[in-house]
Amino acid sequence: MANSRGVPVLVLNATTKRETGREAQIGNIKAAKTVADVVRTCLGPRAMLKMILSQSGNIVITNDGNAILREVNVSHPAAKSMIDLSRSQDDEVGDGTTSVIVLAGEILSMAEPWIEKKMHPRIIINGYTRAMNDALEHLKSISKYIDYKNDAEVKTVVKSCIGTKFAHTWSDLMCDLAIQAVRMVTVEENGKREIDIKRYCRIEKIPGGEMTECHVVPGVVIEKDITHSKMRRKILNPRIILLDCNLEYKKSQNKVNHQVKDGKEWEKIMMLEEEQVKKIVMDIVKFKPDVVITEKGISDEAQHWFVKHNVTALRRTRKSIMDRISKATGATVVNRPDEIRESDVGTRCGLFEIKIIGDEYWTFITDCKDPKACTVLLRGGHKDNLAEIERNLQDALAVARNVIYDPRLCPGGGATEMSIATKLMEKAKSIAGIDQYPYHSVAIALEVIPRTLIQNCGGDIVRNITSLRAKHAQGNNSTWGIDGDKGVLVDMNKFGIWEPFLVKSQTIKTAVEASCMLLRIDDIVSGITHKEEIKSGPVPVKDEEDPEP
Repeated sequence: MANSRGVPVLVLNATTKRETGREAQIGNIKAAKTVADVVRTCLGPRAMLKMILSQSGNIVITNDGNAILREVNVSHPAAKSMIDLSRSQDDEVGDGTTSVIVLAGEILSMAEPWIEKKMHPRIIINGYTRAMNDALEHLKSISKYIDYKNDAEVKTVVKSCIGTKFAHTWSDLMCDLAIQAVRMVTVEENGKREIDIKRYCRIEKIPGGEMTECHVVPGVVIEKDITHSKMRRKILNPRIILLDCNLEYKKSQNKVNHQVKDGKEWEKIMMLEEEQVKKIVMDIVKFKPDVVITEKGISDEAQHWFVKHNVTALRRTRKSIMDRISKATGATVVNRPDEIRESDVGTRCGLFEIKIIGDEYWTFITDCKDPKACTVLLRGGHKDNLAEIERNLQDALAVARNVIYDPRLCPGGGATEMSIATKLMEKAKSIAGIDQYPYHSVAIALEVIPRTLIQNCGGDIVRNITSLRAKHAQGNNSTWGIDGDKGVLVDMNKFGIWEPFLVKSQTIKTAVEASCMLLRIDDIVSGITHKEEIKSGPVPVKDEEDPEP
Protein backbone atom coordinates (compact mmCIF):
# COMPACT_ATOMS: atom_id res chain seq x y z
CA MET A 1 0.00 0.00 0.00
CA ALA A 2 1.33 3.49 -0.89
CA ASN A 3 0.26 7.06 -0.10
CA SER A 4 -0.26 9.94 -2.59
CA ARG A 5 3.49 10.65 -2.72
CA GLY A 6 4.33 7.07 -3.69
CA VAL A 7 5.99 6.27 -0.37
CA PRO A 8 5.07 2.71 0.81
CA VAL A 9 3.00 2.59 4.00
CA LEU A 10 3.23 -0.66 6.02
CA VAL A 11 -0.21 -1.67 7.35
CA LEU A 12 0.26 -5.41 7.96
CA ASN A 13 2.62 -7.01 10.46
CA ALA A 14 6.05 -8.14 9.34
CA THR A 15 5.11 -11.81 9.95
CA THR A 16 2.05 -11.57 7.69
CA LYS A 17 2.23 -13.42 4.37
CA ARG A 18 0.21 -11.99 1.47
CA GLU A 19 -0.54 -13.27 -2.03
CA THR A 20 -2.51 -11.20 -4.55
CA GLY A 21 -3.99 -11.50 -8.03
CA ARG A 22 -2.90 -14.29 -10.31
CA GLU A 23 -0.35 -15.54 -7.78
CA ALA A 24 -3.13 -16.25 -5.24
CA GLN A 25 -5.31 -18.01 -7.83
CA ILE A 26 -2.48 -20.20 -9.13
CA GLY A 27 -1.53 -21.04 -5.51
CA ASN A 28 -5.09 -22.09 -4.73
CA ILE A 29 -5.25 -24.28 -7.83
CA LYS A 30 -1.97 -26.03 -6.97
CA ALA A 31 -3.11 -26.63 -3.38
CA ALA A 32 -6.41 -28.13 -4.61
CA LYS A 33 -4.56 -30.39 -7.08
CA THR A 34 -2.27 -31.59 -4.28
CA VAL A 35 -5.23 -32.55 -2.06
CA ALA A 36 -6.92 -34.31 -5.00
CA ASP A 37 -3.76 -36.32 -5.72
CA VAL A 38 -3.77 -37.61 -2.12
CA VAL A 39 -7.10 -39.44 -2.58
CA ARG A 40 -6.98 -40.11 -6.34
CA THR A 41 -5.87 -43.74 -5.88
CA CYS A 42 -8.78 -44.34 -3.46
CA LEU A 43 -11.44 -44.31 -6.21
CA GLY A 44 -13.10 -47.46 -7.50
CA PRO A 45 -13.18 -51.16 -6.54
CA ARG A 46 -9.40 -51.50 -7.01
CA ALA A 47 -8.74 -48.59 -4.66
CA MET A 48 -5.60 -48.54 -2.57
CA LEU A 49 -5.66 -48.07 1.21
CA LYS A 50 -3.99 -45.21 3.07
CA MET A 51 -2.31 -45.60 6.45
CA ILE A 52 -2.41 -42.40 8.48
CA LEU A 53 -0.97 -41.66 11.90
CA SER A 54 -3.56 -39.34 13.44
CA GLN A 55 -2.75 -36.41 15.72
CA SER A 56 -3.92 -38.44 18.73
CA GLY A 57 -1.38 -41.18 17.90
CA ASN A 58 -3.88 -43.71 16.49
CA ILE A 59 -3.35 -45.48 13.16
CA VAL A 60 -6.15 -45.12 10.58
CA ILE A 61 -6.22 -47.54 7.62
CA THR A 62 -8.93 -46.63 5.10
CA ASN A 63 -9.76 -45.69 1.51
CA ASP A 64 -12.62 -43.38 2.50
CA GLY A 65 -11.84 -39.88 1.20
CA ASN A 66 -13.45 -38.04 4.11
CA ALA A 67 -11.75 -40.23 6.75
CA ILE A 68 -8.35 -39.67 5.11
CA LEU A 69 -8.61 -35.90 4.72
CA ARG A 70 -10.07 -35.52 8.21
CA GLU A 71 -6.77 -36.79 9.65
CA VAL A 72 -4.50 -34.75 7.34
CA ASN A 73 -3.09 -31.57 8.87
CA VAL A 74 -2.66 -28.83 6.24
CA SER A 75 -1.71 -25.16 6.48
CA HIS A 76 -2.81 -23.73 3.10
CA PRO A 77 -6.28 -22.09 3.31
CA ALA A 78 -7.39 -23.48 -0.08
CA ALA A 79 -6.38 -27.01 0.98
CA LYS A 80 -8.42 -26.61 4.16
CA SER A 81 -11.36 -25.50 2.02
CA MET A 82 -11.04 -28.69 -0.07
CA ILE A 83 -11.05 -30.83 3.07
CA ASP A 84 -14.22 -29.05 4.25
CA LEU A 85 -15.66 -29.88 0.84
CA SER A 86 -15.30 -33.59 1.54
CA ARG A 87 -16.84 -33.19 4.99
CA SER A 88 -19.86 -31.31 3.64
CA GLN A 89 -20.39 -34.01 0.97
CA ASP A 90 -20.32 -36.68 3.67
CA ASP A 91 -22.80 -34.76 5.85
CA GLU A 92 -25.17 -34.13 2.96
CA VAL A 93 -25.37 -37.47 1.12
CA GLY A 94 -22.87 -39.74 2.92
CA ASP A 95 -21.09 -40.99 -0.23
CA GLY A 96 -18.99 -39.63 -3.10
CA THR A 97 -16.41 -37.97 -0.82
CA THR A 98 -13.48 -39.15 -2.95
CA SER A 99 -15.18 -38.33 -6.26
CA VAL A 100 -15.99 -34.76 -5.25
CA ILE A 101 -12.36 -34.03 -4.29
CA VAL A 102 -10.94 -35.57 -7.47
CA LEU A 103 -13.49 -33.74 -9.65
CA ALA A 104 -12.99 -30.38 -7.92
CA GLY A 105 -9.21 -30.68 -8.27
CA GLU A 106 -9.53 -31.48 -11.98
CA ILE A 107 -11.98 -28.62 -12.64
CA LEU A 108 -9.59 -26.17 -10.98
CA SER A 109 -6.60 -27.54 -12.91
CA MET A 110 -8.56 -26.94 -16.17
CA ALA A 111 -8.82 -23.25 -15.18
CA GLU A 112 -5.06 -22.85 -14.75
CA PRO A 113 -4.15 -22.30 -18.45
CA TRP A 114 -6.93 -19.70 -18.81
CA ILE A 115 -5.71 -17.85 -15.70
CA GLU A 116 -2.17 -17.84 -17.10
CA LYS A 117 -3.52 -16.44 -20.40
CA LYS A 118 -4.99 -13.56 -18.35
CA MET A 119 -8.64 -14.55 -18.83
CA HIS A 120 -10.75 -12.83 -16.17
CA PRO A 121 -11.94 -15.23 -13.41
CA ARG A 122 -15.54 -13.98 -13.81
CA ILE A 123 -15.62 -15.30 -17.41
CA ILE A 124 -14.36 -18.71 -16.21
CA ILE A 125 -16.91 -18.77 -13.37
CA ASN A 126 -19.77 -17.87 -15.73
CA GLY A 127 -18.75 -20.72 -18.05
CA TYR A 128 -18.48 -23.16 -15.14
CA THR A 129 -21.88 -22.19 -13.73
CA ARG A 130 -23.55 -22.51 -17.11
CA ALA A 131 -21.96 -25.93 -17.63
CA MET A 132 -23.10 -27.06 -14.15
CA ASN A 133 -26.73 -26.14 -14.86
CA ASP A 134 -26.68 -27.95 -18.22
CA ALA A 135 -25.00 -30.98 -16.59
CA LEU A 136 -27.71 -31.24 -13.93
CA GLU A 137 -30.42 -31.02 -16.61
CA HIS A 138 -28.80 -33.82 -18.60
CA LEU A 139 -28.39 -35.84 -15.40
CA LYS A 140 -32.17 -35.84 -14.95
CA SER A 141 -32.68 -37.08 -18.50
CA ILE A 142 -30.41 -40.14 -18.09
CA SER A 143 -31.68 -41.13 -14.64
CA LYS A 144 -34.31 -43.82 -14.05
CA TYR A 145 -36.81 -44.47 -11.28
CA ILE A 146 -36.96 -47.63 -9.16
CA ASP A 147 -39.44 -48.98 -6.63
CA TYR A 148 -37.88 -47.99 -3.30
CA LYS A 149 -40.14 -50.47 -1.48
CA ASN A 150 -38.53 -53.37 -3.35
CA ASP A 151 -35.51 -54.55 -1.31
CA ALA A 152 -33.94 -56.33 -4.31
CA GLU A 153 -33.75 -53.10 -6.35
CA VAL A 154 -32.45 -51.06 -3.42
CA LYS A 155 -29.86 -53.77 -2.71
CA THR A 156 -28.44 -53.35 -6.23
CA VAL A 157 -27.61 -49.71 -5.50
CA VAL A 158 -26.19 -50.36 -2.03
CA LYS A 159 -24.06 -53.19 -3.46
CA SER A 160 -22.55 -50.74 -5.96
CA CYS A 161 -21.52 -48.53 -3.04
CA ILE A 162 -20.05 -51.41 -1.00
CA GLY A 163 -18.21 -52.77 -4.09
CA THR A 164 -15.57 -50.03 -3.87
CA LYS A 165 -15.01 -50.46 -0.12
CA PHE A 166 -12.96 -52.71 2.13
CA ALA A 167 -16.13 -54.59 3.16
CA HIS A 168 -16.97 -55.76 -0.39
CA THR A 169 -16.07 -59.35 0.67
CA TRP A 170 -19.19 -59.35 2.85
CA SER A 171 -21.25 -57.18 0.49
CA ASP A 172 -24.47 -59.23 0.76
CA LEU A 173 -24.37 -59.10 4.57
CA MET A 174 -23.57 -55.35 4.63
CA CYS A 175 -26.38 -54.58 2.15
CA ASP A 176 -28.91 -56.54 4.21
CA LEU A 177 -27.81 -54.79 7.41
CA ALA A 178 -28.03 -51.32 5.81
CA ILE A 179 -31.46 -51.86 4.21
CA GLN A 180 -32.92 -53.49 7.32
CA ALA A 181 -31.66 -50.69 9.57
CA VAL A 182 -32.90 -47.90 7.29
CA ARG A 183 -36.34 -49.52 6.91
CA MET A 184 -36.55 -49.76 10.70
CA VAL A 185 -35.92 -46.05 11.37
CA THR A 186 -38.04 -44.74 8.46
CA VAL A 187 -41.01 -42.66 9.60
CA GLU A 188 -43.77 -41.67 7.15
CA GLU A 189 -46.09 -38.83 8.13
CA ASN A 190 -48.49 -36.98 5.81
CA GLY A 191 -46.83 -38.49 2.75
CA LYS A 192 -43.34 -37.34 3.79
CA ARG A 193 -40.53 -39.73 4.67
CA GLU A 194 -38.14 -38.92 7.50
CA ILE A 195 -35.00 -41.05 7.97
CA ASP A 196 -32.66 -39.92 10.76
CA ILE A 197 -29.88 -42.51 10.71
CA LYS A 198 -27.45 -40.34 12.67
CA ARG A 199 -29.69 -40.08 15.71
CA TYR A 200 -31.67 -43.32 15.73
CA CYS A 201 -29.33 -45.85 14.08
CA ARG A 202 -26.29 -46.68 16.18
CA ILE A 203 -23.38 -48.93 15.18
CA GLU A 204 -21.73 -50.81 18.07
CA LYS A 205 -18.37 -52.52 17.48
CA ILE A 206 -17.62 -55.57 19.67
CA PRO A 207 -14.21 -57.18 18.99
CA GLY A 208 -14.28 -60.96 18.75
CA GLY A 209 -16.47 -63.43 16.93
CA GLU A 210 -16.95 -63.59 13.17
CA MET A 211 -18.35 -61.22 10.57
CA THR A 212 -21.29 -63.56 10.00
CA GLU A 213 -22.45 -62.76 13.55
CA CYS A 214 -23.23 -59.14 12.63
CA HIS A 215 -26.93 -58.35 12.88
CA VAL A 216 -29.48 -55.57 13.40
CA VAL A 217 -31.07 -55.34 16.85
CA PRO A 218 -34.64 -53.94 16.77
CA GLY A 219 -34.06 -51.71 19.76
CA VAL A 220 -31.12 -50.31 21.74
CA VAL A 221 -27.85 -51.86 22.93
CA ILE A 222 -25.88 -50.10 25.69
CA GLU A 223 -22.49 -50.91 27.17
CA LYS A 224 -23.76 -50.87 30.77
CA ASP A 225 -24.41 -53.14 33.72
CA ILE A 226 -26.98 -52.95 36.53
CA THR A 227 -26.16 -50.82 39.58
CA HIS A 228 -26.85 -53.57 42.16
CA SER A 229 -25.98 -57.26 41.97
CA LYS A 230 -29.43 -58.37 43.25
CA MET A 231 -31.34 -56.66 40.43
CA ARG A 232 -32.90 -58.73 37.65
CA ARG A 233 -30.87 -59.25 34.46
CA LYS A 234 -33.64 -60.58 32.22
CA ILE A 235 -37.19 -59.18 32.06
CA LEU A 236 -39.93 -60.02 29.56
CA ASN A 237 -42.24 -57.17 28.44
CA PRO A 238 -40.75 -54.64 30.90
CA ARG A 239 -42.29 -51.33 31.88
CA ILE A 240 -39.54 -48.73 31.39
CA ILE A 241 -39.26 -45.27 32.98
CA LEU A 242 -36.68 -42.75 31.70
CA LEU A 243 -35.48 -39.95 33.99
CA ASP A 244 -33.24 -36.91 33.69
CA CYS A 245 -32.52 -36.30 37.39
CA ASN A 246 -30.43 -37.51 40.32
CA LEU A 247 -31.97 -40.27 42.43
CA GLU A 248 -30.17 -39.27 45.61
CA TYR A 249 -30.32 -36.84 48.49
CA LYS A 250 -30.73 -33.31 47.19
CA LYS A 251 -27.95 -31.17 48.58
CA SER A 252 -28.46 -27.49 49.33
CA GLN A 253 -26.94 -24.98 46.95
CA ASN A 254 -25.79 -22.86 49.88
CA LYS A 255 -23.25 -23.95 52.48
CA VAL A 256 -25.05 -25.03 55.66
CA ASN A 257 -23.44 -25.86 59.04
CA HIS A 258 -25.20 -28.21 61.47
CA GLN A 259 -24.36 -28.11 65.16
CA VAL A 260 -24.95 -31.61 66.51
CA LYS A 261 -24.92 -31.99 70.30
CA ASP A 262 -25.68 -35.69 70.66
CA GLY A 263 -26.16 -38.86 68.62
CA LYS A 264 -29.97 -38.59 68.45
CA GLU A 265 -29.80 -35.33 66.49
CA TRP A 266 -27.35 -36.92 64.07
CA GLU A 267 -29.66 -39.92 63.60
CA LYS A 268 -32.56 -37.52 62.96
CA ILE A 269 -30.61 -35.75 60.22
CA MET A 270 -29.71 -39.08 58.59
CA MET A 271 -33.35 -40.23 58.84
CA LEU A 272 -34.50 -37.05 57.04
CA GLU A 273 -32.05 -37.76 54.22
CA GLU A 274 -33.24 -41.36 53.97
CA GLU A 275 -36.90 -40.28 53.97
CA GLN A 276 -36.24 -37.85 51.13
CA VAL A 277 -34.57 -40.54 49.01
CA LYS A 278 -37.35 -43.00 49.88
CA LYS A 279 -40.01 -40.49 48.78
CA ILE A 280 -38.25 -40.03 45.42
CA VAL A 281 -38.14 -43.81 44.88
CA MET A 282 -41.76 -44.28 45.99
CA ASP A 283 -42.91 -41.66 43.44
CA ILE A 284 -41.35 -43.91 40.79
CA VAL A 285 -42.32 -47.31 42.22
CA LYS A 286 -46.04 -46.49 42.38
CA PHE A 287 -46.17 -46.82 38.57
CA LYS A 288 -44.87 -50.43 38.90
CA PRO A 289 -41.85 -50.12 36.58
CA ASP A 290 -39.53 -53.04 35.85
CA VAL A 291 -36.63 -50.88 34.59
CA VAL A 292 -35.59 -47.34 35.55
CA ILE A 293 -32.90 -45.59 33.47
CA THR A 294 -31.54 -42.16 34.40
CA GLU A 295 -29.00 -39.76 32.91
CA LYS A 296 -27.67 -38.87 36.38
CA GLY A 297 -26.51 -40.82 39.44
CA ILE A 298 -28.34 -43.26 41.74
CA SER A 299 -27.38 -43.33 45.45
CA ASP A 300 -26.88 -46.54 47.45
CA GLU A 301 -30.03 -45.77 49.44
CA ALA A 302 -32.10 -45.50 46.24
CA GLN A 303 -30.61 -48.76 44.95
CA HIS A 304 -31.66 -50.45 48.21
CA TRP A 305 -35.29 -49.42 47.76
CA PHE A 306 -35.28 -50.39 44.09
CA VAL A 307 -34.02 -53.89 44.97
CA LYS A 308 -36.76 -54.19 47.63
CA HIS A 309 -39.42 -53.43 44.99
CA ASN A 310 -37.79 -55.69 42.36
CA VAL A 311 -36.85 -52.82 40.02
CA THR A 312 -33.73 -52.87 37.82
CA ALA A 313 -31.91 -49.54 37.47
CA LEU A 314 -29.25 -48.13 35.11
CA ARG A 315 -27.47 -44.83 35.75
CA ARG A 316 -25.40 -42.21 33.92
CA THR A 317 -26.77 -42.98 30.46
CA ARG A 318 -25.97 -40.49 27.70
CA LYS A 319 -28.73 -38.24 26.39
CA SER A 320 -28.36 -39.54 22.82
CA ILE A 321 -28.94 -43.10 24.10
CA MET A 322 -31.96 -41.94 26.12
CA ASP A 323 -33.47 -40.47 22.94
CA ARG A 324 -33.07 -43.80 21.13
CA ILE A 325 -34.57 -45.75 24.05
CA SER A 326 -37.48 -43.31 24.09
CA LYS A 327 -38.03 -43.80 20.35
CA ALA A 328 -37.84 -47.61 20.59
CA THR A 329 -39.96 -48.18 23.72
CA GLY A 330 -42.42 -45.29 23.57
CA ALA A 331 -41.27 -43.92 26.96
CA THR A 332 -40.93 -40.20 27.66
CA VAL A 333 -37.89 -38.71 29.43
CA VAL A 334 -39.16 -37.07 32.65
CA ASN A 335 -37.26 -34.38 34.56
CA ARG A 336 -38.75 -34.97 38.05
CA PRO A 337 -40.08 -38.19 39.64
CA ASP A 338 -43.22 -36.46 40.98
CA GLU A 339 -44.17 -35.44 37.42
CA ILE A 340 -44.35 -39.00 36.02
CA ARG A 341 -47.64 -39.97 34.35
CA GLU A 342 -48.83 -43.37 33.13
CA SER A 343 -48.42 -42.22 29.52
CA ASP A 344 -44.69 -41.63 30.16
CA VAL A 345 -44.04 -45.33 30.85
CA GLY A 346 -42.57 -47.28 27.91
CA THR A 347 -44.39 -50.56 27.21
CA ARG A 348 -43.30 -51.44 23.63
CA CYS A 349 -40.16 -53.37 24.65
CA GLY A 350 -40.40 -57.15 24.44
CA LEU A 351 -37.17 -58.14 26.22
CA PHE A 352 -34.71 -56.46 28.60
CA GLU A 353 -31.56 -58.52 29.02
CA ILE A 354 -27.97 -58.01 30.16
CA LYS A 355 -25.35 -60.19 28.47
CA ILE A 356 -21.61 -60.47 28.91
CA ILE A 357 -19.76 -60.34 25.57
CA GLY A 358 -16.00 -60.60 25.88
CA ASP A 359 -15.04 -58.68 29.02
CA GLU A 360 -17.90 -56.17 28.93
CA TYR A 361 -21.52 -56.18 30.05
CA TRP A 362 -24.06 -55.13 27.42
CA THR A 363 -27.68 -54.16 28.02
CA PHE A 364 -30.12 -55.25 25.29
CA ILE A 365 -33.50 -53.51 25.02
CA THR A 366 -34.90 -55.55 22.12
CA ASP A 367 -37.95 -57.11 20.46
CA CYS A 368 -39.67 -53.70 20.47
CA LYS A 369 -43.03 -53.35 18.73
CA ASP A 370 -42.61 -51.07 15.69
CA PRO A 371 -39.22 -49.72 16.82
CA LYS A 372 -38.14 -46.47 15.21
CA ALA A 373 -34.60 -46.90 16.56
CA CYS A 374 -32.14 -49.73 16.02
CA THR A 375 -28.59 -50.85 16.74
CA VAL A 376 -26.26 -52.61 14.31
CA LEU A 377 -23.89 -55.00 16.10
CA LEU A 378 -20.57 -55.51 14.30
CA ARG A 379 -18.32 -58.43 15.24
CA GLY A 380 -14.81 -59.01 13.99
CA GLY A 381 -11.33 -60.03 14.98
CA HIS A 382 -9.39 -56.76 14.73
CA LYS A 383 -10.31 -53.25 15.85
CA ASP A 384 -8.85 -51.62 12.70
CA ASN A 385 -10.97 -53.89 10.50
CA LEU A 386 -14.05 -53.10 12.58
CA ALA A 387 -13.39 -49.36 12.33
CA GLU A 388 -13.11 -49.55 8.52
CA ILE A 389 -16.21 -51.76 8.23
CA GLU A 390 -18.10 -49.24 10.37
CA ARG A 391 -17.15 -46.44 7.94
CA ASN A 392 -18.24 -48.60 4.98
CA LEU A 393 -21.54 -49.44 6.67
CA GLN A 394 -22.24 -45.76 7.36
CA ASP A 395 -21.81 -45.06 3.63
CA ALA A 396 -24.15 -47.95 2.82
CA LEU A 397 -26.75 -46.60 5.27
CA ALA A 398 -26.51 -43.16 3.65
CA VAL A 399 -26.96 -44.65 0.14
CA ALA A 400 -30.00 -46.67 1.23
CA ARG A 401 -31.46 -43.52 2.81
CA ASN A 402 -30.83 -41.49 -0.36
CA VAL A 403 -32.62 -44.06 -2.55
CA ILE A 404 -35.66 -44.04 -0.27
CA TYR A 405 -35.70 -40.23 -0.25
CA ASP A 406 -35.27 -39.91 -4.02
CA PRO A 407 -35.66 -43.24 -5.91
CA ARG A 408 -33.79 -42.06 -9.03
CA LEU A 409 -30.61 -43.83 -10.19
CA CYS A 410 -27.79 -42.92 -12.56
CA PRO A 411 -25.40 -45.37 -14.27
CA GLY A 412 -22.12 -45.85 -12.39
CA GLY A 413 -18.61 -46.74 -13.51
CA GLY A 414 -17.98 -43.28 -14.96
CA ALA A 415 -20.85 -43.66 -17.46
CA THR A 416 -22.76 -40.67 -16.06
CA GLU A 417 -19.70 -38.39 -16.17
CA MET A 418 -18.80 -39.43 -19.73
CA SER A 419 -22.40 -38.96 -20.91
CA ILE A 420 -22.50 -35.45 -19.41
CA ALA A 421 -19.05 -34.65 -20.86
CA THR A 422 -20.19 -35.70 -24.37
CA LYS A 423 -23.33 -33.57 -24.08
CA LEU A 424 -21.39 -30.51 -22.87
CA MET A 425 -18.82 -30.86 -25.68
CA GLU A 426 -21.61 -30.82 -28.27
CA LYS A 427 -23.26 -27.82 -26.66
CA ALA A 428 -19.97 -25.90 -26.33
CA LYS A 429 -19.81 -25.67 -30.16
CA SER A 430 -22.98 -23.56 -30.17
CA ILE A 431 -21.68 -21.04 -27.61
CA ALA A 432 -20.23 -17.89 -29.15
CA GLY A 433 -17.21 -16.01 -27.89
CA ILE A 434 -14.65 -16.93 -25.25
CA ASP A 435 -17.34 -18.29 -22.87
CA GLN A 436 -17.15 -21.63 -24.71
CA TYR A 437 -13.59 -22.32 -23.51
CA PRO A 438 -14.26 -22.67 -19.73
CA TYR A 439 -17.56 -24.39 -20.61
CA HIS A 440 -15.63 -26.96 -22.67
CA SER A 441 -13.08 -27.33 -19.83
CA VAL A 442 -15.78 -28.68 -17.49
CA ALA A 443 -16.58 -31.38 -20.06
CA ILE A 444 -12.91 -32.41 -20.22
CA ALA A 445 -12.65 -32.35 -16.40
CA LEU A 446 -15.60 -34.74 -15.97
CA GLU A 447 -13.65 -37.43 -17.84
CA VAL A 448 -11.30 -37.68 -14.84
CA ILE A 449 -13.67 -40.15 -13.11
CA PRO A 450 -13.60 -42.91 -15.79
CA ARG A 451 -9.93 -42.16 -16.46
CA THR A 452 -9.06 -42.64 -12.77
CA LEU A 453 -11.07 -45.89 -12.62
CA ILE A 454 -9.02 -47.28 -15.53
CA GLN A 455 -5.76 -46.04 -14.02
CA ASN A 456 -6.43 -47.55 -10.57
CA CYS A 457 -7.02 -51.05 -11.99
CA GLY A 458 -4.02 -50.93 -14.35
CA GLY A 459 -5.93 -50.67 -17.65
CA ASP A 460 -4.94 -48.97 -20.90
CA ILE A 461 -6.06 -45.38 -20.24
CA VAL A 462 -5.74 -43.87 -23.74
CA ARG A 463 -7.34 -46.76 -25.65
CA ASN A 464 -10.26 -47.26 -23.22
CA ILE A 465 -11.06 -43.56 -22.78
CA THR A 466 -11.02 -43.07 -26.55
CA SER A 467 -13.32 -46.07 -27.05
CA LEU A 468 -15.69 -44.88 -24.32
CA ARG A 469 -15.80 -41.36 -25.79
CA ALA A 470 -16.59 -42.80 -29.23
CA LYS A 471 -19.28 -45.06 -27.75
CA HIS A 472 -21.09 -42.12 -26.12
CA ALA A 473 -20.72 -39.98 -29.26
CA GLN A 474 -22.78 -42.52 -31.20
CA GLY A 475 -25.87 -41.69 -29.09
CA ASN A 476 -28.17 -43.87 -26.93
CA ASN A 477 -25.16 -45.32 -25.13
CA SER A 478 -25.35 -43.28 -21.94
CA THR A 479 -25.16 -46.43 -19.77
CA TRP A 480 -21.74 -47.54 -21.04
CA GLY A 481 -18.97 -47.14 -18.47
CA ILE A 482 -15.84 -48.75 -17.07
CA ASP A 483 -15.56 -52.06 -15.25
CA GLY A 484 -13.48 -50.95 -12.28
CA ASP A 485 -12.06 -54.45 -11.73
CA LYS A 486 -10.79 -55.17 -15.26
CA GLY A 487 -10.62 -51.70 -16.82
CA VAL A 488 -12.76 -52.57 -19.87
CA LEU A 489 -15.96 -51.07 -21.30
CA VAL A 490 -19.27 -52.54 -20.05
CA ASP A 491 -22.97 -51.69 -20.26
CA MET A 492 -24.17 -50.74 -16.79
CA ASN A 493 -27.65 -52.09 -17.56
CA LYS A 494 -26.14 -55.57 -17.78
CA PHE A 495 -23.32 -55.01 -15.29
CA GLY A 496 -25.72 -53.70 -12.63
CA ILE A 497 -23.73 -50.73 -11.26
CA TRP A 498 -26.09 -47.86 -10.42
CA GLU A 499 -25.65 -44.89 -8.11
CA PRO A 500 -28.20 -42.60 -6.42
CA PHE A 501 -29.19 -39.46 -8.31
CA LEU A 502 -28.75 -37.41 -5.11
CA VAL A 503 -25.08 -38.42 -4.79
CA LYS A 504 -24.25 -37.64 -8.44
CA SER A 505 -26.04 -34.28 -8.48
CA GLN A 506 -24.51 -33.25 -5.15
CA THR A 507 -21.02 -34.23 -6.35
CA ILE A 508 -21.26 -32.08 -9.48
CA LYS A 509 -22.81 -29.11 -7.67
CA THR A 510 -20.33 -29.19 -4.79
CA ALA A 511 -17.26 -29.59 -7.02
CA VAL A 512 -18.20 -26.77 -9.45
CA GLU A 513 -19.39 -24.35 -6.77
CA ALA A 514 -16.25 -24.90 -4.66
CA SER A 515 -14.07 -24.35 -7.75
CA CYS A 516 -15.89 -21.10 -8.53
CA MET A 517 -15.45 -19.92 -4.95
CA LEU A 518 -11.69 -20.55 -5.00
CA LEU A 519 -11.34 -18.83 -8.39
CA ARG A 520 -13.00 -15.69 -7.01
CA ILE A 521 -10.23 -15.28 -4.42
CA ASP A 522 -7.63 -12.74 -5.53
CA ASP A 523 -6.01 -11.88 -2.18
CA ILE A 524 -4.79 -14.20 0.59
CA VAL A 525 -3.58 -12.70 3.84
CA SER A 526 -2.27 -15.20 6.38
CA GLY A 527 -0.73 -13.87 9.57
CA ILE A 528 0.50 -15.94 12.51
CA THR A 529 1.35 -14.72 15.98
CA HIS A 530 4.73 -15.27 17.58
CA LYS A 531 3.31 -18.02 19.86
CA GLU A 532 1.82 -19.96 16.93
CA GLU A 533 5.11 -19.65 15.04
CA ILE A 534 7.03 -21.18 17.94
CA LYS A 535 4.38 -23.93 18.35
CA SER A 536 4.45 -24.95 14.68
CA GLY A 537 8.17 -24.55 14.07
CA PRO A 538 11.26 -25.97 15.75
CA VAL A 539 11.84 -24.98 19.38
CA PRO A 540 14.63 -22.36 19.51
CA VAL A 541 17.65 -23.22 21.63
CA LYS A 542 18.17 -20.61 24.32
CA ASP A 543 21.70 -19.20 24.66
CA GLU A 544 23.08 -19.27 28.20
CA GLU A 545 24.27 -15.66 27.90
CA ASP A 546 20.80 -14.35 26.98
CA PRO A 547 19.18 -12.50 29.87
CA GLU A 548 16.03 -13.95 31.46
CA PRO A 549 12.83 -12.35 30.11
